[in-house]
This record gives sequence, structure tokens and C-alpha cells, in this order.
Amino acid sequence: MPSKPVLTAKKAKVDVLSSRTAFEGPLFRVEIDEVREPGNRISRRDVIRHNGSVVILAVDDSRKRDPLIVMERQYRHAAGQYMWEIPAGKIEEGEKRLAAAKRELREETGYSAKTWTKLTRYIPSPGFLGEWMQIYLAEGLTLGKTSPDEDEWLEVKLAPLSEVLTNIEEGKILDGKTLIAVLLFTHLRAKHKRK
Repeated sequence: MPSKPVLTAKKAKVDVLSSRTAFEGPLFRVEIDEVREPGNRISRRDVIRHNGSVVILAVDDSRKRDPLIVMERQYRHAAGQYMWEIPAGKIEEGEKRLAAAKRELREETGYSAKTWTKLTRYIPSPGFLGEWMQIYLAEGLTLGKTSPDEDEWLEVKLAPLSEVLTNIEEGKILDGKTLIAVLLFTHLRAKHKRK
């Protein structure tokens, strides 16, 4: 019987021939790189560089059958619409990922969590975005007071996992980090139940 293929990420040797910063703002910078890529091909690559982000799948696990997920609704200008998503935010300079996740959850939703677990880390759009996003599962929630940033207008609600999954299936939740976190959590939950 043939063995199953294993998908693994592999670093590539790339020579950066030149690099310049085309734009620098408070959230990210844009670099224009001339690189020699694998296969000896020389290419121009425009890359958005970002410190990285944390994503928090905060779960009220007091309801075992259909746990509640902390969801936020906010206007996203780049998408031109209000979107339902899970809490997330940037990592401040010198800040540890877990500390950033705890801060973001508390600031945006007022919740703190007793238990924190790393779910996965991913790059949202590797064609042009050099940003890692670390997803944490936060459980054992306690509600406190919110303190969102001045530019954040958030509506926070607890939604049953079944409702969130239905909204994903119906195309009502479009946010990538929410899709990844919720679907991975659902998969891991089902896998754990089978054992």
C-alpha cells in the first residue's frame, strides 16, 4: 500500500538583490524587493510587512453540546462592510504573543480566560503579505469591562457554535481568521469525541 503524502512547509533559498521601503505607516510597511528566486529567476516582489497578529477563539464552554463563541461585529473599510469575526489584534513592539492575545480579548470584549491553548499559526495571504497570525483557544471565560481602541466600534455577542457554523455555510461569515479558527476547533472537537 503506498504511503500517504506528507505536506510540509519548506524554507527556500532566495537572494534579495535589493530592497527599499515604499511606504511606512503605523500598522505596516510596504517593501519592494528584487529577488533571485528558486530556479534562478529574478523577480520584483511587493511585500507588506507587519509585526504579526493574534487571533482569539474565546469559547464559553459551560454549554458542552453547543458552546458559545465570542463574536464581534465591526465595520471593515477594506471590505466595505460590517463583518462578524472573532477577536484579534496586532502584536505591539516587543510584546509576547500570548500577552497580546490576553490584552486584545480583554480590550475588545471585556472577557478574560482561565485557559489558553495555541491552535495554529498561519500566513493569511503569502503572495504579498509577510504577516504571521497566531490563533489561540481561550476557555474558562470571565466577563469584565471593555476598553477598545479609539478607532474600534464593536458589537460583541455570544453565539452558539451551531449558529456560527450555519453562518459560515451560508456565506455570512467571510473573515478568514474566523473561518480557520472555528472550522479547526470544530474538527478537533469532533476528533476528540471519537476517541
